[in-house]
This record gives sequence, C-alpha cells and structure tokens, in this order.
Amino acid sequence: MSGRIMIVDDAAFMRMMLKDIFTRHGFEVVGEAENGLVAVEMYKEKRPDLVTMDITMPEMDGVAALRAIRSFDPNAQVVMCSAMGQQGMVIEAIQSGANDFIVKPFQEDRVVEAVKKILGKAS
Repeated sequence: MSGRIMIVDDAAFMRMMLKDIFTRHGFEVVGEAENGLVAVEMYKEKRPDLVTMDITMPEMDGVAALRAIRSFDPNAQVVMCSAMGQQGMVIEAIQSGANDFIVKPFQEDRVVEAVKKILGKAS
C-alpha cells in the first residue's frame, strides 16, 4: 500500500522519526512543515493522501490547521499526534474532523497501523 504523506511537527527530530518510519514501510513523504501556517499552504500545494499533525505548535496549532485544511478539502485525511495529557485537545481535534490520533513517544507499529487503516478506507 502506497500513500503520499505530509508530516507536520515543530520538532525536527519528530519529523525525522516519522519520515524514517513511513519510508521504511513504503510510504512517500511529500512534505514536512514546522507549524500550522506552513502546513495549510503546503497541503494546498502538495495535496497529500494523509497528514500527520502535531497538536502543539507555534504560529498556528494543529487543531486550527486541521480546521483550515478541512475547510479547503473536506475529505482530507489527518492523524493527530499528541503528547500524553492532551486529551482535551485530542477530543477537540476529533470533533474538528481528525481521522485518528497517535500518542508520543511514537510506537512504530501503532503509527503504521493508523496510517494503513485510513489510507485503506480512503482508496
């Protein structure tokens, strides 16, 4: 199963970890953004099959970016990434249209399972 993925996280090492996981599992990472503002613009340009979106970021947080992307593309597939203890934000993200969420520190099998499940439904 292939898929074009965009990674959004303000921490470069988190983007690198996710990129490494996705690449090893045959997904193509088409873009990386360090905040929500960049993510929204990049989404419009790259049109990825799926976005992994960090919740807490400068400039524009993940929930606001999720809403902006979903208003541009109601069919956008977005997986939120949250640290432990962000349940309130995760609930808000799901209500705003997120497809799933993964918790940091990332467990590779959970990340891949979430992405495959969503891309499997979308295709």
